[in-house]
Amino acid sequence: MKTKIALLRHMHAERPYGTSKPIEIAEAELSPPQSGEMLIKMAAAGLCHSDLSVINGDRPRDMPVALGHEASAIVQEVGPNVTRFQPGDHIVLVFAPSCGHCLPCAEGRPALCVPGAVAAGKGSLIGGTKHISHDGQTVNHHVGVSAFSTYAVVSEASCVKIDKDIPLDKAALLGCAVLTGVGAVLNSGDLKTGQSCAVVGLGGVGLAGLLGAIAAGARTIVAVDLAKDKRDFALELGATHAIDPSEEGAIEKVKEITGGGVDLAVELAGAVPALKFAYDITRRGGTTVTAGLPNPAAELKIPAVSLTVDERALKGSYVGSCVPVRDIPRFAQMMVQGQLPIEKLVTHRLKLDEINEGFERLAAGNAIRQIIEFD
Repeated sequence: MKTKIALLRHMHAERPYGTSKPIEIAEAELSPPQSGEMLIKMAAAGLCHSDLSVINGDRPRDMPVALGHEASAIVQEVGPNVTRFQPGDHIVLVFAPSCGHCLPCAEGRPALCVPGAVAAGKGSLIGGTKHISHDGQTVNHHVGVSAFSTYAVVSEASCVKIDKDIPLDKAALLGCAVLTGVGAVLNSGDLKTGQSCAVVGLGGVGLAGLLGAIAAGARTIVAVDLAKDKRDFALELGATHAIDPSEEGAIEKVKEITGGGVDLAVELAGAVPALKFAYDITRRGGTTVTAGLPNPAAELKIPAVSLTVDERALKGSYVGSCVPVRDIPRFAQMMVQGQLPIEKLVTHRLKLDEINEGFERLAAGNAIRQIIEFD
């Protein structure tokens, strides 16, 4: 069948993207679902820095690729051996599929699924199949999802069913911004009621993490970003303090506010200076969590002895250390109850053919979360 896709042929396009238009909205061929796979119709998809990092070359992928990884959809058709879904189901897409059998999956850490990571690197679904072609050329899937498409074929391992009364535009953000940001705070950071927390980097994922800290009942919540408008917005959402990390004495100011540093600092900017700042404002005995995705060549330099004498913990967090089949319904319920008002993070709503302008807006720092709404 035919589908429209956001086709990226080459990385490292010049900005502004609204002029260079690195993404082509192309009509492609989509082959039928195979064993364990489903045909889905996309409902809404969010624009994320993880997509932008493919466009600008920070996170290289094999070209050409059909972009997009954060979305909600409706199941249209199920292939053989699909056991958990049926046509008409509403789903959230997960960009880290889990096989359920490898060691990380067996340990309850599906975000680290080995076959899922291998498939993402190859541009295929977790079963090894590829379903998209354009002008006779095979097109790679982006992390098994390719969400900027009108229709897609996905593995059922990349999907979580949600209640049909949950608005699909809100549900789209559950697949990345909420899983990563809220999960980094609640799962990886294990933030407790009454503790202090800093969120470094106030994009869509960072502000989702901020909402998670508020929902957890943190006593002090320090929002950190270079951009004043984002710091001001964080205060509107419920942060108790906002800090510009470039100001002289910023680290000391956080320590003064918190009595020696925060219990938990979560870095969600995807930049080494942000991670260093997060580490430096963490108290003795505290935890620093990073869920950002810097350039693979970037390195962090810290005093090694501080890990010992301060009993510090520095942790990585991928997909918020989430178990999607557990956490997406959990976070969705928190959203419905008003504990995670993630709709406040949506600054722009787009059509698919406005995607280049959307990514320029994201690259320029002029948006938080933008959502493509499909018909």
